[in-house]
Amino acid sequence: MNRFQYASPVTKESAVNLLGSNAVALAGGTDLLSLMKADVVAPDLVVNIKEISDLKGIEYKEGSGLRIGALVTIDELLQNAKVQEEYASLSVAADGIRSAQIRSIGTVAGDLCQRPRCWYYRHGYGLLAMQNGSSMVIDGDNRYHAILGNAGPAYFVNPSSFAPALIALGASLKIVGPNGEREIPVADFFKTPQSEGEKEYNLADSEIVTEILVPPAAGKANATYEVRDREALDWPHAAAAVALSMQGDQVGSAKVVLGHVAPIPWNSDEAAAVLNGKAVNANVADDAGKAAVQQAKALSRNKYKIQLARVAVKRAILRAAGMEV
Repeated sequence: MNRFQYASPVTKESAVNLLGSNAVALAGGTDLLSLMKADVVAPDLVVNIKEISDLKGIEYKEGSGLRIGALVTIDELLQNAKVQEEYASLSVAADGIRSAQIRSIGTVAGDLCQRPRCWYYRHGYGLLAMQNGSSMVIDGDNRYHAILGNAGPAYFVNPSSFAPALIALGASLKIVGPNGEREIPVADFFKTPQSEGEKEYNLADSEIVTEILVPPAAGKANATYEVRDREALDWPHAAAAVALSMQGDQVGSAKVVLGHVAPIPWNSDEAAAVLNGKAVNANVADDAGKAAVQQAKALSRNKYKIQLARVAVKRAILRAAGMEV
């Protein structure tokens, strides 16, 4: 690990003033420290934001919904009664993070800001894994890479556990920087880089996420389903989060978001269209799963992910409707 300076501000404003070129924010550190040890990231300054009290706490207000501070840990989210009662998709996503150590120190905002788990990136080849003008992914080991949004040049998958559920629930982020505070939908936080110098999320070097705002979900059936090799600590091959606004026994409106299958959390309007106006049953859920992957394009070694994504969508829908087998 390269040498670096360290600062520990106690206000958002102080943190923003310290951040900038080749400085990074440290929250839980479960991802950042691994990247630093591997020399993938080598900051001159590490800015610890864990002492900023404004970034902590979970609050719920009738009418406005859930406020999750950026520094809320996975454990705190799991243990919150309102999250368990009303936001099942978030609770299940948190429960899928099996490491007790990561649960205790990993943060919700950190999950959203973590870098791709692509092994080319983690071995120092960059986000786009280019070598001699061509992608290493196309002809290389791409078992865990994207099946959607993979026309190039990015083939990694977004690693966030919470992003699909938050997008399906219509959540937004508050971000603070040198020009003050801004709020954006979680769906707009992620982007697919087109060149090696770009990031995969909309956050400037001198900005930090301060809180996540989730609208009330009472009366909205929501669920997450993840497909992984094992129940122990592992990243899913595919995941899906759904939120269904019901009108009697029919779906009035639906939101279906896939995870771990594209460089960004993948919103499927096709799957939502299948559900709208219909009563949920196994056949309808299966049709929605098929629709969600109709535009999928496998790379040389990841065709299996198409079926897993289809199943994740189907089972998330059935889980949300209380019909999971």
